[in-house]
Amino acid sequence: MKENKPNYLIPFILVTCLFFLWGIANNLNGVLIPHLRKALQLSNMQSTFVDTAVYMAYFMAAIPAGMIIKNYGYKKGIITGLLVFSVGAFLFVPAANTRTYEVFLLGLFIIGCGLTILETAANPYATKLGDAKDATTRLNLAQSFNGLAAFIAPMVGTIFILSGKEFSSEQLSLMPEAEKIAYLTTEAASVKMPYIILGSALLILAIVFLVLKFPEFKEESENKAKGGIAEALKYKHLVWAVVAQFFYVGAQVCVTSFFIRMAISGGGVDEKTAGYYLGIYGLLFMSGRFIGTIIMRYIQPARLLTIYASLCILLCFVAIYADGKNVVLALGGLGFFMSIMFPTIFSLGIKDLNENTKPASSLIVMSIIGGAIFPVIMGKVIDSFNDNIQIGYCVPLACFFVVFYFGLRGYKPVN
Repeated sequence: MKENKPNYLIPFILVTCLFFLWGIANNLNGVLIPHLRKALQLSNMQSTFVDTAVYMAYFMAAIPAGMIIKNYGYKKGIITGLLVFSVGAFLFVPAANTRTYEVFLLGLFIIGCGLTILETAANPYATKLGDAKDATTRLNLAQSFNGLAAFIAPMVGTIFILSGKEFSSEQLSLMPEAEKIAYLTTEAASVKMPYIILGSALLILAIVFLVLKFPEFKEESENKAKGGIAEALKYKHLVWAVVAQFFYVGAQVCVTSFFIRMAISGGGVDEKTAGYYLGIYGLLFMSGRFIGTIIMRYIQPARLLTIYASLCILLCFVAIYADGKNVVLALGGLGFFMSIMFPTIFSLGIKDLNENTKPASSLIVMSIIGGAIFPVIMGKVIDSFNDNIQIGYCVPLACFFVVFYFGLRGYKPVN
């Protein structure tokens, strides 16, 4: 009698929607950082706290997220993540109304907690919704829609958040106080509608996951005592994956967060145009995911990761030493070649871990704290060199050397 194989298509489609939605949240930060810097009159260092709030949440919530998934399963973990995510999105309304940076940061931190739970559940879940031999390809396909969000989010942010109006400190000081407050209040208020829509979409999707039936997977083990973080850390390739993800996410966030300012200073364009360039950068990131997924059918994922990391190193040198629009083109190239790094590092890191998969996933997600640390370092470097943004790209340059090593040697499963 022929055994019927389970149909994972609908679950995989809905899980892929999660990748898209958290991609929207993460990629709005590239618009949010320069916008809040303007609307709330922040310093360069203060503006990087947008990244710090989100990625610090990844670090602090990763282990609790892993415990939620391990104890309650993937479905309940996803629903929890969606609900937490929506609370953070809705907090942007009171934050904008009061022009209070601390409330914005709280909302971003809560969003980060929701994203952590979602990523801890959805990344390994996507690898299991089909044949094991296609796990890496399947995860890259799902992550491709995260790449789609990298294109759409900056476009939405540019249209609905960025006004294209910016005044220097000297110009603002000469404004009548009422006019100045009205300008800053209008700027802050522009973030409300996109985040209200995002929060509402998250609630609807949470209801869908609650109502529909989804397959649950249990890692079998002869030794039921195994399956914890300490056990997972015995695998050297996992340790290297955690390190590589830490540096990769730091590099990606640095490039994205300072893209608009680089386009303005290096490309000589206005704020709106710079925002649209960020969308094109996201389009290249998305294209890289789809193309990379196809290439992996012919080139081993670790080898492709090594090739892409070496190209990112070269493009960082171009970004540092070139001038004008060549700098922006180099950043676009970085978007393309960074595209496969997160899912590839993730899937190689959890390979052959069996009952240790869930705690290992939480460790890799926790390493996303690199996105909280490296932008601050980059901001400090830029400030130290008289607001020279180009020299700041030595920070992602150093990060890509670590990713290169992981793809060359660190990925090999030795425990």
